[in-house]
Amino acid sequence: MANRKYPKLFEPGRIGKIKIKNRVVMPPMATNFAGPFGEVTERIIRYYTERAKGEVGLIIVENVQVKYPEGKNVACQLRIDGDKYIPGFQELAEAVHAYGAKIFVQIHHAGREYHDIEGAEGVAPSAIPDGFLQVPVRELTTAEIWDLVEKFSDAALRTMRAGIDGVEFHGAHGYLINQFMSPHTNQRTDEWGGDFDGRMKFPLEIIKRSRQKVGPDYPFCFRISADEFVPGGITLDLSKQIAQRLEAAGINILNVSAGIYESIHTFLDTMRFEEGWRVYLAEAIKKVVSIPVITVGGIRSPGVAERILEEGKADFVAVGRTLIADPHWPKKAKEGRDEDIRKCISCNIGCVGGHVFYDLYMRCTVNPVVGHERLEGWVELKPAQTKKKVMVVGGGPGGMEAARVAALRGHDVTLYEKEGKLGGQLRIAALAPGKDKLNFIRDYYSHQLPKVGVKIEMNKEVDEDLVKKVNPDVLIIATGAEPLIPDIPGISGGNVLLAWDVLSRKVQVPGNKIVIAGGGLVGCETALFLTEQGKKVTIIEMLDELAMDMEPVTRFDLLTVLLPKAGIQSLTKMVIAQISEEGVVALDPAQQRSLIEAENVINALGSRSVEKLEEKVKDIIPEVYTIGDCKGPRRIINATFEGASVARMI
Repeated sequence: MANRKYPKLFEPGRIGKIKIKNRVVMPPMATNFAGPFGEVTERIIRYYTERAKGEVGLIIVENVQVKYPEGKNVACQLRIDGDKYIPGFQELAEAVHAYGAKIFVQIHHAGREYHDIEGAEGVAPSAIPDGFLQVPVRELTTAEIWDLVEKFSDAALRTMRAGIDGVEFHGAHGYLINQFMSPHTNQRTDEWGGDFDGRMKFPLEIIKRSRQKVGPDYPFCFRISADEFVPGGITLDLSKQIAQRLEAAGINILNVSAGIYESIHTFLDTMRFEEGWRVYLAEAIKKVVSIPVITVGGIRSPGVAERILEEGKADFVAVGRTLIADPHWPKKAKEGRDEDIRKCISCNIGCVGGHVFYDLYMRCTVNPVVGHERLEGWVELKPAQTKKKVMVVGGGPGGMEAARVAALRGHDVTLYEKEGKLGGQLRIAALAPGKDKLNFIRDYYSHQLPKVGVKIEMNKEVDEDLVKKVNPDVLIIATGAEPLIPDIPGISGGNVLLAWDVLSRKVQVPGNKIVIAGGGLVGCETALFLTEQGKKVTIIEMLDELAMDMEPVTRFDLLTVLLPKAGIQSLTKMVIAQISEEGVVALDPAQQRSLIEAENVINALGSRSVEKLEEKVKDIIPEVYTIGDCKGPRRIINATFEGASVARMI
């Protein structure tokens, strides 16, 4: 029976000769969940199985190396460059198939976008270092290129032998195949470059040799960056020609993405990008080929996915980070439970920039279960052995997650929030330019907490007397943080305002010439907010660079796009010595004093924990836990994980 709410999304589809039960695709995303030698692990099987259980139609397994170590781009990356890896993929395929999903494997070589290749040389079509990573690279020889053709085709054969349903060739995001296709990175003059035919020779030889090894019916997917968004790179018009050539070569489906590392914010799109903004690329490619097309690009809502399919812009919709945030997104959409979906906020902190890029396991800001699927009590909560009265103080993300999980386990939970709305500092952060997706977190908990039985006391500041009166069995303190006011002469003057107050619209900033004291995340966002009002802004930062507390993809977007476009000036390596009515007196590294004139100064110099309860009540309450920023100012991901952990423990 067709799904009434989203009939297109849950309509079966075909790739070559295989049937996919719906149009929802999980695209490949690096996790670092492989073993240290590139083997399939229980961790990675449980991770993908949970998404299959959530009723996704097709899973495309993350980038799998065809040649180790030179093709590597993350610390713990899957390999399929030897037969010994086949059994692991067999087990993965069987686990996914048990829930009716199909599974492809993406085969990959990093080329010039390599990472930690353990003494090997970086290789590429031409000796042009990547502008984002800036690592050395040498040009491949003809013999090495032919060897890589064999490596890719051998990898395709191994995926088929493992019972995997199809293979995807990674020709996007600036990795090796993409590097050969792009005039930006391929400046060879031999048969492997020089013109369009030369640049296409490498992918076409891989497809040809792979087809010889696996036969005519094994499904081939090819991922492309339809626009590299760099000068001299692949454009949409060129991608149309590429797509037609790939179809003629025997590709069964195209997975249309965008960008390379030098435009990394366009494929690991940051919070400011609109939902589905890249769909126009897939739509354009679909018009020039007859094979199906997958689209991708920050798609969070089933309704948006449905419209894409209904309007014929793509044949399948890939929802990558969406399925990290909520592995049961398809199942909830199918059942019409949109309000129960936990939406990705596009922060890139747990899944990419803050973890995988730093050689850590993937995590998720809004879904603390990610990476813990194999642990008892994480996917399936264990009912509490003893029902307890739980008092949660603070309605920020950590407190809300703790309350939700504790209630689901059967505890009697009341959450106390001193303000009139839930969210804590989220409510301020979401008001910064391009940060409205943070409201997804508050919206989710505002619906879920009453649903699971959490009692909420608003406008209720908790003190020692109230704790004694309530007399809980468990007290969870999640009171967050407040702005730091360091001991700087003049910082309490009438011309100094708090960044939090500015962003929350509690105060209006008079004057036109503004100095932001502090060039971290909050300072930079406040600067953008004020330039939107037409003000001239200068940021003063004591560190060598701005925004050092941001994850790298969002920071790259900020430094290369947003701040230059806004015309914001910055002074780094400057220590603020004094604030006066004239502005800010700052010291450079040589201790030379400078006056930066300003009509008003905004304090964005950090935050400090707000925690006044633990010492007062720890001797009278059986269990007391402190989580989130009140334990130490950090990120949302730390608060939600600590809330989830404590609630599973009590």
